[in-house]
Amino acid sequence: MLPVRGRDGRAARAARILGTRTAWTPAGDGEFFCTGCGGDRNYQRLTGRRRLTVLGVPVLSRGATGPVVECASCHRHFGTDVLDHPTTRRFSAMLRDAVHTVALAVLAAGGTCSRTALETAAGVVRCAGFDACTEDQLAELVEALAADTGRVFGQPCGAGLTIELHEALDPLAPHLATPGRESLLLQAARIALADGPYTPAERDALTTIGAALTIRADDVTRLLAAARTPS
Repeated sequence: MLPVRGRDGRAARAARILGTRTAWTPAGDGEFFCTGCGGDRNYQRLTGRRRLTVLGVPVLSRGATGPVVECASCHRHFGTDVLDHPTTRRFSAMLRDAVHTVALAVLAAGGTCSRTALETAAGVVRCAGFDACTEDQLAELVEALAADTGRVFGQPCGAGLTIELHEALDPLAPHLATPGRESLLLQAARIALADGPYTPAERDALTTIGAALTIRADDVTRLLAAARTPS
């Protein structure tokens, strides 16, 4: 092989002589969703200091770098914003709680809590992860919710219930793709339709749910109409 000559040769020799090295220091740990591995993994939060090296020996500080998140499994480094994404377990819990809150809101808006609506709601909630949920439990929770908020059954969403819906749905919505957000609204619509056409209060609750899920108003209207069409 011919020796490297000219400017490229000088650059290669300089790179062998001079370089930088980062010394990482652990600054915390936990569990996160690793996009490299595609699952929940342990991580270390690292801060670093860069140093200029001469022949591989650190000689001069070049300042701080990081922080970064290092996956304990694949050892890839990520920006700390990766921690904003919920773990798989946390996401499942958020979705389960959101479905439960949505079901209660629609039942409260319905006013009568008919057995058909309760059966539909209980089935939706069980599918979301509350395996032991029963119709009677939901009916008791709706009554307790009304007593706690002073809300009258069948009335539009008050401030308290609107806040509860946003508390459950706002953290979840950014992590749900459009089909997932629409599916959640459609589940709520089917609970409302289980005992007959939408009442004004049910439509108000469903509109509030759609807004909390960041679904556009015209798409909410389209989805509520689609839910009324037998499949």
